[in-house]
Amino acid sequence: MFEIKLTVDGMMCGMCESHVQDAIRNHAKVKKVKASRKDGSVLIVSPEALSEEQIHQILDPTGYRVTAYSCSEK
Repeated sequence: MFEIKLTVDGMMCGMCESHVQDAIRNHAKVKKVKASRKDGSVLIVSPEALSEEQIHQILDPTGYRVTAYSCSEK
């Protein structure tokens, strides 16, 4: 399993969190996605690593901006 941590700008409400989570779930095989507007963070648990480029391809079209990325094997 891989744990991907993101910092994302632009999440202002619960619907924003849902939008980010749904975009990731619809474009990648993931076990868990948890977005927090309060922290501006997204935690993804996935059986495969997702590159920073893949994350940008998923989230950039939604209007949310990824400002930090890290991926580690769990």
